[in-house]
Amino acid sequence: MIVERALIAVQPGSEADFEAALRQARDVVAQAKGFRSLRVTRGIESPSTYLLLLEWDTLEDHTVGFRESDLFGQWRALIGPYFDGAPAVEHYTPID
Repeated sequence: MIVERALIAVQPGSEADFEAALRQARDVVAQAKGFRSLRVTRGIESPSTYLLLLEWDTLEDHTVGFRESDLFGQWRALIGPYFDGAPAVEHYTPID
């Protein structure tokens, strides 16, 4: 299992719209092979910033299976219009 960390800044003033779109996008990513879970948190000091933690069976399930699929296009079409710059994405391996 791997954890994907996506730090997303949204355009100030669009937070409610982004959150509504993200609820729809959650259903899209949940269809991807290897998807396990999605957790979303909103910044306190920076309320236009969101931290998404996604769990995948393998790195390739995210980087190839999802990112190269039609599902990714649907996901990005829903939430992408609210981005204020490119998301910062990294992957992690649990150590325990």
